[in-house]
Amino acid sequence: MKKVVFLIVSLVFLGATIFFLNPISDFLASEINKHPSLVMKPSNEYTKDYDYMFIQRSKDFVPYSYQDLLNIIYASINNGWDTFTFYCPNEYQNCLKDMEKISNDEMLFTHINNYVHPFNSFTNVNTSISESGEITINVEFLYKKDDILKINEKTDSILKEIIKDDMDDYDKIKTIHDYIANNVRYDIERNENDKSDYTSYTAYGPLFQGYATCSGYTDLMAIFLTKLGFNNYKIATPASAISYSDSGHIWNAVYYNNEWVHIDLTWDDPVSYDKDGNIKDYLFHTYFLVNTEAMHEADKGETVLEEHNFDARYYLEFK
Repeated sequence: MKKVVFLIVSLVFLGATIFFLNPISDFLASEINKHPSLVMKPSNEYTKDYDYMFIQRSKDFVPYSYQDLLNIIYASINNGWDTFTFYCPNEYQNCLKDMEKISNDEMLFTHINNYVHPFNSFTNVNTSISESGEITINVEFLYKKDDILKINEKTDSILKEIIKDDMDDYDKIKTIHDYIANNVRYDIERNENDKSDYTSYTAYGPLFQGYATCSGYTDLMAIFLTKLGFNNYKIATPASAISYSDSGHIWNAVYYNNEWVHIDLTWDDPVSYDKDGNIKDYLFHTYFLVNTEAMHEADKGETVLEEHNFDARYYLEFK
């Protein structure tokens, strides 16, 4: 009798296994294929090998927190990838909500952008978020290949001409600072009318046309600093933090003499006029290699400047 019962149970189990075999196989296959292997291209030559307090390079590109998402975005842009796809794991339940929040914060992307090399910086980033957990980042870069080639050739030539082997770090940075200030004027037309004959908002404008806005000054300085081996990034103050500005402000941060300090070429190369209305060139070092306290103290002149009211949550080296 026991043998008969055992035989019946075995047949029922076997039948059930056969009946559910295909659905189980399909389920396992779908789970396995739900998150395909990540496809990562080699990073380009302008990838920075630095981590910062606000943002770090992602190690495995699998997010388990809000900070991991920021790090993946930074790493993909820093690597010079024009597109990258990654996936939210089941363990991170708020992954899609957090990514949606990040993708809608344009200023947050601006701050992230400030940490990459200018040649890897973007004009626009689009994110595609799927309910399945697939996230794709598409990047439109600011600098074209031809312009990068020209800028590299020109900056290398300038460095060879003006930087001497016996210079210390201070003299190297000061020489570059003064060279830019002495060969560039602020693009008043673009600042006042949002249009100009010059590409003054990138390093190309000050380098080849002699005109720059704050972003042009800052990008060119960042390129020189990087070529000289100094860890650096850019700091931005949004227009919302400046009562008299519609465009905000940006300048350089550089790690010098074992500390992070500021360089603001825009304000060290101010626009002024003589009594006949002619433009006068000035060169100052008021905002050259200064800490935050000294920079804010310099802002307390006859007219109090607001350009340096940056948000320290994004630039923690200066908090």
